[in-house]
Amino acid sequence: MAHRFQTPRLPRDHQGPSAIGGISPASVSKSRCSEFMHSLTTGIPLPTVIDAVRGILMKAVQFNEYGGTDVLKIVDIDPPHAGPGEVRIKVQAVGVNPIDWKIRAGYVHDFMPVTFPAGVGSEAAGIIDEVGEGVSGFAVGDVVFGYGRNTLAEQAVLRSWASVPRNMPIEVAGGLPVIVETATRILDHVNIKAGETLLITGAAGGVGSAAIQMALHRGAIVIGTASAPKHEYLRSLGAVPTTYEPGLAARVQALAPNGVNAALDLAGAGSVPELVAIVGDASRVVSISDVSAPQHGVVFSAKSLDHPERAFKEAARLYEMGALDLRIEQTFSLGEVANAQAISAAGRVTGKLVITLA
Repeated sequence: MAHRFQTPRLPRDHQGPSAIGGISPASVSKSRCSEFMHSLTTGIPLPTVIDAVRGILMKAVQFNEYGGTDVLKIVDIDPPHAGPGEVRIKVQAVGVNPIDWKIRAGYVHDFMPVTFPAGVGSEAAGIIDEVGEGVSGFAVGDVVFGYGRNTLAEQAVLRSWASVPRNMPIEVAGGLPVIVETATRILDHVNIKAGETLLITGAAGGVGSAAIQMALHRGAIVIGTASAPKHEYLRSLGAVPTTYEPGLAARVQALAPNGVNAALDLAGAGSVPELVAIVGDASRVVSISDVSAPQHGVVFSAKSLDHPERAFKEAARLYEMGALDLRIEQTFSLGEVANAQAISAAGRVTGKLVITLA
């Protein structure tokens, strides 16, 4: 006998255009409405239909044009979904990185263009709430940290990740991915070895903090440049501090009479030629801040590792060992993103800035 489907009637208080399940039609996207009508014609029970079209939105930070911090807006949008090989998380912490404000301001438009409206954030930590096809070893409820796109939102999809150690605060986990991946990449590039001396300019920031600790774990001796008030911080990490002022080569020679084997330019203050002269080998100098570095035979490193999760797993292991930590200088709420980016752009951060979500 053929089943005859009769379109269910909405309760009296939900009839008419004003609301569906208590949600205004204005808040339901066209795609959701299409799903709703399809469901009605296929006989899916009304409660399931209402759940499907409830139009649950998430808050996210976006901008519709390049500009100052005033272009940043908190908007309500549909949440993303995990694709094959991905996981989606309920975001708890997101690191603030210099590249965030540089993208927003349009400074890196030539090699990092965006499509408007554009999201913000490339790293996050949180609780998995959706697992994509082909993912194994992780399940809903696991706490992870890693790389994604548009992570400054209530939910975000991660493309590479690792488990957060039980003893790691979530704000630390949210601030680690970019700095540990970058530090791993540039340390690998200069091939720093046990017993060698490494010079790092701009050493008190997030990447510098991670690079110091990771280089020390590899057995290197580290000299780091920073302003005088940050020297005690560098000492606490195990580095030998020195200042930015002219005469760097002479100061470094006094600190390392046997020479410097490699250098990392994190400051972008035009010091690449001097670093090449100090090291004596351009192939063992790398910059993440000076796009003109290739003019001096030095690699400008911007592309992430093919498998960033390798760096995340190693960072988690080092943290559990007590060989890696991250100073969180300040935390912010989602609504304070403009202030966070302004502080980041000022360039005086020691450690990392992190935005936390409830």
